[in-house]
Amino acid sequence: MQQASASAVTTPSANASCSINRITVNRYSECEWITIHVDVVKIVRGQPVLAGTADFDVKHQMTLKAKSANWSEKFYISKAKTTRAGKGLHVNVAASSKSGTKAKVHFDQGHTLDSKSSGSVDYKTDPIKKGKVNAKAKTTYKYTFTKAGYSPGTVSYDSAVYRCDNYYGTSGCTIPESPTGVSMINQPVIAFGIRELRARGGHYGDPFGGKPLHWMINEKQKKKNRAAVCPKKPPADAERAGRTSCDEYPFASTYEGGTNLPAKQRTITWVKKAENDSQGATITNWRRAWHVMDHDPFFVII
Repeated sequence: MQQASASAVTTPSANASCSINRITVNRYSECEWITIHVDVVKIVRGQPVLAGTADFDVKHQMTLKAKSANWSEKFYISKAKTTRAGKGLHVNVAASSKSGTKAKVHFDQGHTLDSKSSGSVDYKTDPIKKGKVNAKAKTTYKYTFTKAGYSPGTVSYDSAVYRCDNYYGTSGCTIPESPTGVSMINQPVIAFGIRELRARGGHYGDPFGGKPLHWMINEKQKKKNRAAVCPKKPPADAERAGRTSCDEYPFASTYEGGTNLPAKQRTITWVKKAENDSQGATITNWRRAWHVMDHDPFFVII
């Protein structure tokens, strides 16, 4: 069986697209499409003998929810291409998860792979206290193959990693490896400062080919990051214009903040306090909607 790989989608759509032998994801969905090969073995005089084969595809479509820690997925099993004793092979499907999430499979267990079939998995997560972030988890799928007179066999593989939280008072689950984007369009001076940095070659957080930033939940380090790059007093011309609030980029609340990047990859912009406060509200609303937590990647739209 070929290993499934993962790729992140910068701008989420309703459902992640599907690609053979890959896991494709966006923030709230994944499509996993794999090919499974089964060797049907018979024990002859104490020795395993290859008696036939079965090859089939499985396609999973999982959709998570921003406002619920319970969700579901559908999966589709193709008709198998078989040789010799591969015909008439029965399959059972199981699924398991961790970190407070339980998976329950709905499937016609014992179905023969001589015809296509489908099923679903329901996910239910234990109640999450406000402010808590569950550990990351993934689904492990296990297929058991049986046929009278032949040795049973199994195949296992995993889904993409997902994570549930109730950080802001609403439980929900996301695929944290998939970057999202926060818009600074309504903060024009801040956006101008970032635009000038990008024009000089600063590429962190740039959705057009740059590296993502990574959110950081650490108030102590956040204050250190800001103090490392923001002077205590604005320049005279900025003060005369009422721009007395220092806005740092990358943000202090990122792992790239402060002096963690070279000087050519960072900047500060003096703005009015109202614009900096507006930025704070924008970021909070974005994080709440997309369940952005510690180490999550993201881009900045200007």
